[in-house]
Amino acid sequence: MATSIRRVVTGHDSSGKAVVAIDGPAPNVRIRAGARSASTLLWVEDATPADNTGSADKADRQIGVAPPPTGSIFRIVEFAPEQPGGPTISNEQMKAEMGLHAHGGPPPRHPYMHRTETVDYAVVMEGEIDMLMDDARDDVHLKAGDVVIQRGTNHAWANRSGKPCRIAFILIDAKPLKGGPA
Repeated sequence: MATSIRRVVTGHDSSGKAVVAIDGPAPNVRIRAGARSASTLLWVEDATPADNTGSADKADRQIGVAPPPTGSIFRIVEFAPEQPGGPTISNEQMKAEMGLHAHGGPPPRHPYMHRTETVDYAVVMEGEIDMLMDDARDDVHLKAGDVVIQRGTNHAWANRSGKPCRIAFILIDAKPLKGGPA
């Protein structure tokens, strides 16, 4: 299901000259069968400001959805269309698969409901998808070219279009919200 993504990473040689350090298919692809998605991890920074020294591939690691504390993460997710009848995975199973903590509270309105303590920049690259919020009146239908700035809100992605949808996500660690649903 995952489309191969060419990743070009720049760096510096020993004299400080700009060079291409990596050029090829991004190798860190994770299929999330329960959530019917494929996630390609492109880069992770452990802190802000970022450290641009060294030549390590910072995406060569296993990590959940959220970035490290004070860090950031960049990935592209391909969402398959929902199956007839909707998702067959529970919210707890989805959160475990994505490396998120389960929280108490009322049952979510969709099995993929979750939130992270981040500010997320999302760009719909291809296809269409619905962003579900706590209240259906706030749901938004998104198409290729649309952008979402998500600020630690509870949400779910529901692809009801019948075709795959690809979204580029940059998540930046944020201060935890005080109160509010988890």
